[in-house]
Amino acid sequence: MKRSAMLPLLRARWRALAAIGLRLSSSSSAEQLPVVRLSRNTQIWMEKQAELRKAGKIVAPRVGKLLISTRRRELIQAAGETCGRWEQPRLVSQGWKHRESQGDYFNINRIQEHRVWSETEGSFSTLNLDERLVTALESLNLTTPTWVQKAAIPSLLRGRNVLCASETGSGKTLAYLLPIMHNLLTQGNLYPENPHSLVLVPSRELACQVAAVARRLGSQLGVMVRLLGGGRGQKVIQNQLDQTSKVDVLVATPGILLKALKWDKITLAHLHYVVLDEADTLFDQTFSDLVEGILAYTRIASHAREVEKRDEKAQLVIIGATFPKGVGQILGKVMDLGSIYTIKSKRLHFLMPHVQQTFMRLKEADKISELLEVLKKHVANNQETGILVFCNISSTVNWLGYILDNHGIKHSRLHGQMPAVMRLGIFDTFRKNKTSVLVCTDIASRGIDTSKVDTVINYDFPRSLEDYLHRAGRVGRVGSETPGSVISFVAHPWDVELVQKIETAARKRSRLPDMESSIKHPVPTNDLIKENEDEL
Repeated sequence: MKRSAMLPLLRARWRALAAIGLRLSSSSSAEQLPVVRLSRNTQIWMEKQAELRKAGKIVAPRVGKLLISTRRRELIQAAGETCGRWEQPRLVSQGWKHRESQGDYFNINRIQEHRVWSETEGSFSTLNLDERLVTALESLNLTTPTWVQKAAIPSLLRGRNVLCASETGSGKTLAYLLPIMHNLLTQGNLYPENPHSLVLVPSRELACQVAAVARRLGSQLGVMVRLLGGGRGQKVIQNQLDQTSKVDVLVATPGILLKALKWDKITLAHLHYVVLDEADTLFDQTFSDLVEGILAYTRIASHAREVEKRDEKAQLVIIGATFPKGVGQILGKVMDLGSIYTIKSKRLHFLMPHVQQTFMRLKEADKISELLEVLKKHVANNQETGILVFCNISSTVNWLGYILDNHGIKHSRLHGQMPAVMRLGIFDTFRKNKTSVLVCTDIASRGIDTSKVDTVINYDFPRSLEDYLHRAGRVGRVGSETPGSVISFVAHPWDVELVQKIETAARKRSRLPDMESSIKHPVPTNDLIKENEDEL
């Protein structure tokens, strides 16, 4: 056969082989594709949706209550929507470092009306407290213990050393004061000229508040409470030390107490209780050396049996709104760390679900106009509730004060660089509603009871997530009349990084990251450091 005659046959064979190869490749690729099987209910739902689209009807999802609300509809998240543990949610604040994002905002909405996790059943009488103490509580309209009180008081009555970490505004002050009062009523103070119990706090304002709570109870029970706050002249301090010959409960700040111990004006040899309140602040670099020096004058029990023996060793109570990681580095020098019984709230380091939180991306120059708009609405409504305006440094507090004066907005100012005489009574004036606006630094964010506060404004965004939780914790507290709200102005790229962590935690319903404090890392210079220098 000639070659020209064979070509049509070869072409026909090649076409047949190519067709067979094509079928084989298509079948093999089909086998490699994943098969998605839908349930019959899903198929029926999809068929109904297709029919509605053909009919021209708009299908709107039923989202119910919103967790995250913003002007961009694709980033809204319903309260019932969940985000996987390893899934990275889409964030409103994702592009906030770009200047074109200025003017954007989002809300973390209130999904609970009040702090349901703090409520318990029963009364204080079920905690085996002295009847006289229960009667005094009832006279102050305190009948039902909070969760942290119900968890901590029985352990403290058993003589345990306790580390209690619970969210802000949960009633931690009474959780440690009630066992102290119970012990004084049942066993008395063998050495009335020396403190039976010591409560150590980081600021004068918090010391005044704790002393006021203790005095309200102690005045009905014959318990003597003494306040020792620094930042004043040596003669005034000497008068504080000499004004009474009896002291049961001593509430003090670290600087002046260590100075009094070195002067031999006070002895801690006969203590029964040592309370370190706001421990996350006391154990950071600002106060850690002072706290270590004070604990060197005490004898801390390593077992409940040592507490039961009269005038032997003191019971240790550590209180904080965050879990202080650096505790062991100091306490390991004065006690057995294995003796510490830990009580930790399930809601620790979570955003509060009953507090409305708004984040606004603004230019630095636009913050003052937004602040004035909020404050003028508050003043126009003649609200009896208060507003806290937080700034990061004292000079900003003073500058804002001049602006508010020019606009006729009555307010008070509070920061650590004020003389102690000027600071005395400022917060009490605010709490008594003589002024409804308080412009302050973080000195007013730690532990201070602000049940009259309805709104917190972060004029300067806080430096850390821990500071944000403490500031936000000034609203929605136990005893607050309203759940409250927090408004935060976000102006800088470093602020955006913290906002993204907050938004991620809100969308995932998870704890805020990197919340454990440590004395290994220095804290930024702030008013607490300035106050500490004033005391020394």
